[in-house]
Amino acid sequence: MTAMELAADVEEGKRPGAILFMCGLNAIRSPMAEIIARSILPSNTYIRSAGVRAGERDPFVDVVLEEIGLSLGRRQPQTLEELEDDYFDLIITLSPLAHHAALELTRSNAIDVVYWPTMDPTVVSGTREQILESYREVRNHLAGLIESRLLKRKGIAAQSA
Repeated sequence: MTAMELAADVEEGKRPGAILFMCGLNAIRSPMAEIIARSILPSNTYIRSAGVRAGERDPFVDVVLEEIGLSLGRRQPQTLEELEDDYFDLIITLSPLAHHAALELTRSNAIDVVYWPTMDPTVVSGTREQILESYREVRNHLAGLIESRLLKRKGIAAQSA
């Protein structure tokens, strides 16, 4: 486990109260992470997502979230500038572009920025089922990271074993 991955782990009792997930267009990875985190983390955790730029809503995201009983509802992609609140304890970036933007944004603030490399499922081509499988992989990857790094933390030794 790298130092950046360890930094993403949250000690028991020190769970962030406000989390922002960021990706390039806020169309796939960050909204998926936001909805999954809301379903897993305590309800008093403020969770939002945004993109460096606003993209278009992706219907494959709706399909793979519905498979696990979640929904984006009427939510539309948004940029950082469109967020109602801009104070976060932790910014989790899911793409290189978002990570660089978050570091620039927080240069003079005491906000933790952590990079969780997450594949872009739109690079996969093929049948509808093959494309959906790439979205499922992203969904499952994000759910696993949120659960292991933000919800269940049993010490660094347990995480690096």
